[in-house]
Amino acid sequence: MVLSPAIDPKHMTDWLSQFSGAHNDLFAFALSVAMLGGYQLFLRYKLRRNPTYTIQAVNAIARAAWVESIMREGKDILAVQTLRNSTMAATFLASTAVLLIMGVLTLAAQGGKLGDIWHALNLLGATHATLWLSKLLLLLLDLFVAFFFFSMSIRIYNHVGYMINVPLSLAHKAISPEHVAIHLNRGGAYYSIGMRAFYYSVPLVLWLFDPLLMLISTAALLTLLVRVDRTPQLLERDYA
Repeated sequence: MVLSPAIDPKHMTDWLSQFSGAHNDLFAFALSVAMLGGYQLFLRYKLRRNPTYTIQAVNAIARAAWVESIMREGKDILAVQTLRNSTMAATFLASTAVLLIMGVLTLAAQGGKLGDIWHALNLLGATHATLWLSKLLLLLLDLFVAFFFFSMSIRIYNHVGYMINVPLSLAHKAISPEHVAIHLNRGGAYYSIGMRAFYYSVPLVLWLFDPLLMLISTAALLTLLVRVDRTPQLLERDYA
């Protein structure tokens, strides 16, 4: 008969104590996601009532007008220079996302050595390695989303560079200013989503230290986004 080894009560108590704050971590994560999701739903609701409520919506209108002007007046050089600037910005941010991904992977590999340092400010959350790695995995997912959408915006900008220089005299129905503006605005939307992913990485990073810091950073981020996303009243009246 094989006897199972005796379980050290002290070791079991220490192991369970690492999960003592897990419910705080889960609550902070759920509340943070609810706050950010609720804000996005609020923006969508306001846009239905006022199409120029956000600066992103005004930028979409401006891009459509820019495409119309470029294609009607044949400003080829201006189009190439402007699209090049947009492509360079998206390329830089996509490269930044890759560097951050590499940094998070390096941090995950050294998590065991730096555990005491990372948990020095953790007053309310759990300290178990499995939960900590789960936080890093969510942060990685967020950065991959940023990289993907910045890459997609680069792809769209490259396509628009060809489409916008097609002469209107050829009368291509699929390459009219309206269609080109739709593609350009899609690239702009991908770029905005990538920026959102960068913004949302801030609460995820602070979650590594303490769930309370995650909630504080989420509230601070939403306060900033309310001011950044809102169209200035002067522009809103002009575009109305």
